[in-house]
Amino acid sequence: MNKIDKFCLLCAQPLHFAPSWQTLLLRCFPPCICEKCKAQFARSTSAMSLYQYNDAMKAFLHQYKFLQDVALAKVFRQELHAHFKQEKAIIIPIPMHPMKQKERTFSHTEELLKAANISFTQLLEKVTVETQSSKNREQRIQSAPLFRLMPKAQVKHKDYLLFDDIKTTGTTLRHAKQVLLEAGARNVRTFTLING
Repeated sequence: MNKIDKFCLLCAQPLHFAPSWQTLLLRCFPPCICEKCKAQFARSTSAMSLYQYNDAMKAFLHQYKFLQDVALAKVFRQELHAHFKQEKAIIIPIPMHPMKQKERTFSHTEELLKAANISFTQLLEKVTVETQSSKNREQRIQSAPLFRLMPKAQVKHKDYLLFDDIKTTGTTLRHAKQVLLEAGARNVRTFTLING
């Protein structure tokens, strides 16, 4: 059973939610942010992401990733769950380098999927510590390989869906996709929470 938040995780205003049989039967998650905060996030017109990057999303990402507020993984759980619930491909979250994950204390992409009750498999390892956000567009496009397949990973003749929190130039997803395709994956698609 999901814990019901009494206050908005973003603005701390009281939440008004009365659980019903409909929410239980439809497997709806109780809200964790208020309608006013939710309205600040701009829905994406792309089929490959849920939201557009804007000021509200910038503030969310800063608090979630850099201030390590893991509770915010729940903010988009209903939307992510609805998007992935019929997915047949194996979902792979974009991994962080182990040193970066130790610094941040959690994998932001994995926590988003866990909060939405989405199963995933980790088949990739990040080989560079440097983040793409520290590079300009040209440096991102020209960067060396970012990932490798985990030892003993079997990817041949399978379909995959790579998931990341945000897409800016697409370099991170392109590198991960290339590793899987070169290892024999049948099909690799990508999806992000945010299109930057």
